[in-house]
Amino acid sequence: MVSLVLAALATLLGPALAHGGLANYTVGDTWYRGYDPDETPSDQLGQPWMVQRQWASIDPIFSVDDPFIACNNPGVPPPAYIPIEAGENITAVYWYWLHPVGPMTVWLAPCNGDCAKVNVNEVEWFKIWEAGLLSGNVPEGMWWQKQFQNWDGSPDLWPATIPISLKPGLYMIRHEILSIHIENKPQFYPECAHLNVTGKGSVLPPTEYLRKFPGAYDPNDPSININIYTDQMKNTTNYTIPGGPIWDG
Repeated sequence: MVSLVLAALATLLGPALAHGGLANYTVGDTWYRGYDPDETPSDQLGQPWMVQRQWASIDPIFSVDDPFIACNNPGVPPPAYIPIEAGENITAVYWYWLHPVGPMTVWLAPCNGDCAKVNVNEVEWFKIWEAGLLSGNVPEGMWWQKQFQNWDGSPDLWPATIPISLKPGLYMIRHEILSIHIENKPQFYPECAHLNVTGKGSVLPPTEYLRKFPGAYDPNDPSININIYTDQMKNTTNYTIPGGPIWDG
């Protein structure tokens, strides 16, 4: 496995700036390259450094029942894993993100073996991080999705901690941005990578934290099927993030 260190950063700036999506991951000072839909697939798929499942375009997933809501389209698995110890932070790196309204969540799923061989729609995901409306009202307030944007060319950084009590093993990590800026037309932007988690933990979450994609979301959930521009929303200062509770170990 080849991890991309800071020296490789310059090679990623060019094409990555042209789209919005999860481009890289960092653990400590080590950078790991994700898939780039602007580059030739054959130059990336199956490469020994690839840790992220393929996402072929910046187009969102529009339906909670779409099988690609799990790990984007087409979700071709990579050969490599990001090594990380339970209790460490993993940071998702975006070089550009446009939308300002909606929640962001991070999920894990144990593969119980090689993650390249699992069905992403059958594994059981659990949420380890979430952020939504931080202050103000729903249409005009400050969302974490807006706060993490940078417009000066510097990366948009999204850190999350792997629960310290998590049982070691091979996992998938799933980052999802849900954009709700268009009336009753939610846009899901998921990306998945593979992790090799080490540490002294021994725990997996109980059943009430587990979800499948599709299946985790109700299409009629008022946090998903929403028109943020109504008078009611202008007077609403709270937002319930869909997908159930966070498991932090």
